[in-house]
Amino acid sequence: MHTDHSRPEHHAEFRFYEELNDFLPPARQKRDFTYTFHGRPAVKDAIEALGVPHPEVDLILVNGESVDFGHPLGDGDRVSVYPVFESLDIAGATRLRPRPLREPRFILDVHLGRLARHLRLLGFDTRYANDAADAAIAAAAARERRIVLTRDRGLLKHGAVTRGYWVRTTAPRAQAAEVIRRFQLEARLHPFTRCLECNGVLRPVDKAAVANRLPSCARRLHDNFAECPGCRRLYWPGSHHRRLAEFVTQLREKVEG
Repeated sequence: MHTDHSRPEHHAEFRFYEELNDFLPPARQKRDFTYTFHGRPAVKDAIEALGVPHPEVDLILVNGESVDFGHPLGDGDRVSVYPVFESLDIAGATRLRPRPLREPRFILDVHLGRLARHLRLLGFDTRYANDAADAAIAAAAARERRIVLTRDRGLLKHGAVTRGYWVRTTAPRAQAAEVIRRFQLEARLHPFTRCLECNGVLRPVDKAAVANRLPSCARRLHDNFAECPGCRRLYWPGSHHRRLAEFVTQLREKVEG
């Protein structure tokens, strides 16, 4: 590999805090380390070159002063990088992401289909398509002000993504609990209000109006029904509903325990 000796080599001291260490190799976790660079790159570029996606970052201190992503990195700088704060007040600092959404809305990558169903079950506006390309996800997230949830760190480095989170766990139920805790959504759960298939908001429907579309057992045993106005899927409190209700109860206990 060709090395450009015409530009002087510079060094800065970096330290990443809390869950940002998940993106670093063990030798760089929870400690100061030296980053070598040339020229005056933006601190955002240095952070992403070290492996940390910018939507995970909410506060950067350079030599003790808060800076934005475009701040040029200088020789000898000491850089502290902090994750998104959901409860700690950093109002006096340069907060690097937009304020939390009043009603959080998500968009998920192709690897998180089961998590998408869980979030819809819990009542959260969750966009998902099993064939969506990264560029389309990033564009939709920016256009619709959605939080990107992904298992692909590279997607979070897309320039259009301003709100995003790398899901650490792999089991879908554990992922749901992780997201609820991460975004402090415990008080915002509204289960059984969205369609599991297309994300539409369910509306009550008169039994007589849908009787010809119901299985005979549902007509016989149930009186309360809901319909998705988008895909027209019908929902009622049958045995599957009871299993899902148990999942919601267990999740509440897990995130509130």
